[in-house]
Amino acid sequence: MTNQERITQTVFEVIDELNQLLPAEQRLEKSADTPLFGKSGRLDSLGLVNFIVATEQKIEEKFDGAAITLADSMALPEEHSPFTSVGKLVNHLSLLLEQEANGQTHI
Repeated sequence: MTNQERITQTVFEVIDELNQLLPAEQRLEKSADTPLFGKSGRLDSLGLVNFIVATEQKIEEKFDGAAITLADSMALPEEHSPFTSVGKLVNHLSLLLEQEANGQTHI
């Protein structure tokens, strides 16, 4: 399994956990195209914060204690936000984990 596949699987696990708490009409599909936050996203601000925290914890658990911070990415403009879709988030997480492994500063 590639690193990208592991990250995707981890994000899907977070979606499964979050969906248990959401009403049926707000549940997220496990797809790279699923919008998370923004104009067509299903999460409100509190839902996004919960999703971010759960994702950071799950990544740390699944990737040998890798400490990444997604909250910093909330300040990015919407067109560059990793929270507009699951696929963008997976790509962003991949970059953050690569930087973590190389001892670089997070973006």
